[in-house]
Amino acid sequence: MIEPLYSVAGVLVGLLVGMTGVGGGSLMTPILVLVFAFHPATAVGTDLLYASATKLAGTGVHGLRGTVDWRVVRRLATGSVPATLLTLAALSIARMRAEDTGRVITDILGVALILTGIATLYRKRIVERLSGAFGRLEDRRIMWLTIGLGALLGSLVTLTSVGAGALGMTALLVLYPRAPVARLIGSDIAHAVPLTLIAGLGHFAMGSVDVGLLLSLLIGSIPGIVVGSLIASRMPDRVLTPMLAVTLALVGAKLVL
Repeated sequence: MIEPLYSVAGVLVGLLVGMTGVGGGSLMTPILVLVFAFHPATAVGTDLLYASATKLAGTGVHGLRGTVDWRVVRRLATGSVPATLLTLAALSIARMRAEDTGRVITDILGVALILTGIATLYRKRIVERLSGAFGRLEDRRIMWLTIGLGALLGSLVTLTSVGAGALGMTALLVLYPRAPVARLIGSDIAHAVPLTLIAGLGHFAMGSVDVGLLLSLLIGSIPGIVVGSLIASRMPDRVLTPMLAVTLALVGAKLVL
C-alpha cells in the first residue's frame, strides 16, 4: 500500500539530495529508523533498492554526457561486489541463528553518519591535505587502493546503505586528484548502481524490504530531487552544507548512544 506520509518524507529527502548532493541513504535511513520506527534491517534494505533506482537515472545522465570513468568503476566494483556478497552471507547466517542484527546495524549506521558529516564539512581540507601524497603514487598502487576502497564501501553500504556518496567521493578525490571532478562524481554514481542493487536484492531475499514503503518513497523523492536541483543554484553552499553536516553527525551520535 502507498503511504502518503512516507511519500512526503521522500519529497523532503529528494529536495535535500538535489540541493546538496549528499546521498539519500545518509538522510533516508535514519528517518526511517528514528521517525517511523522501522527495524534497521528493513530501513537499510528498502533504502538500498530505492537508491539503486535513483542512481540508475543519474548514471544514464552522466553516461550520455561522457562523465563516467569506467576504469574507476571497474576497480571499485572489483572490491565492492565480493565484499557485498560476503556481508550478505554474514547477515543471512546471523538471521538463521536468530540473532538480532538491529543493534549492530544501528551502531555502524551511527558511526557512518558521523564520518559522513565530517567528510561533508571538511572535504576540501581532507582532499588538500592528502591528495598530494596519493598523487605521486604509481597507477598500480592506486588501482589496489581503489579496489580496497570498493571493498570497504561494499560492506559499509550493505550494512547501513550509507557511505557510497560523501565518503566514497571524498576518497576518490584523494586517490585521483588530477581527474575531472565531474567524471569522479559520475563514476561514484555509476558504481553505486550495482552495489546498491546487489545489496538491495540480497536484503529482499532475506525479507528485509518493504515494497509499499519503497514505492511510496520513489513517488515522493523523484519530483523532490528535480525541484531540489533547480533550487540548488540559489542556495548558498556555505550555509546549507555546514548545517547538513552537523545534522548528520548529531543523528549519528544519537544512533550510537
